[in-house]
Amino acid sequence: MIPEDLRYTAEHEWVAAADGGAVRVGITHFAQDALGDIVYVQLPEAGAAVAAGESLGEIESTKSVSELYAPVAGTVSARNEALVDTPEVINSDPYGAGWLVEIAVSDPASVDALLSAAAYRELTES
Repeated sequence: MIPEDLRYTAEHEWVAAADGGAVRVGITHFAQDALGDIVYVQLPEAGAAVAAGESLGEIESTKSVSELYAPVAGTVSARNEALVDTPEVINSDPYGAGWLVEIAVSDPASVDALLSAAAYRELTES
């Protein structure tokens, strides 16, 4: 279950084009499956600057706490406020309603440098 139209990171985040040159970011089905039942998500406020590869929050499950990493550099333009009350939606819909943040990307070419669906599939199957 790896959507072909998204880009991916080795840390199991996905990136999709959003409105106005921004990207929407979430965690993959593989990641949510490995985490188990998600019970809490800590996300940055809108307006926060993020650097590619740096931590932008945490995701907590019944098994562990994991860092979330920014796949690209830019400014957080939105965060999924619904996850405050219903973080478990990440488990049921990681590529839809379970998105995490939107980032106004400082270098649009950096999105193209992320993993393709085929490359991410290879990573998760090895």
